[in-house]
Amino acid sequence: MAYSEKIADRVREALGGGKKIEEKRMFGGLCFMVNDKMCIGVNQDEIMCRIDPDIYDEAVERNGARPMDFTGRPMKGYVFVHEDGIKKKSDMDYWIKLCLEFNKKAKASKKRK
Repeated sequence: MAYSEKIADRVREALGGGKKIEEKRMFGGLCFMVNDKMCIGVNQDEIMCRIDPDIYDEAVERNGARPMDFTGRPMKGYVFVHEDGIKKKSDMDYWIKLCLEFNKKAKASKKRK
């Protein structure tokens, strides 16, 4: 199982409509692009949140959260949240809100030719 469909469905529901949302398979999971920018992902039984680096230290202290570390070095502004930290709708909504708030300021990746 590359990612939890149950968690992906919860993310879809929390993101709602009205925004330009695209789903892409990447990093062995599912990434939700909002306005052509990486916003939130689902990998196995956790979500990957792209948040404002200025609130990173506070965010990783929350239940179920940990630094995103693919390369042996944490990436500031990216947080993994285990399903234990998003059991309640209010917890999922908290993370979605942080991701969408930062998405407004985030820069889109350059398009590949």
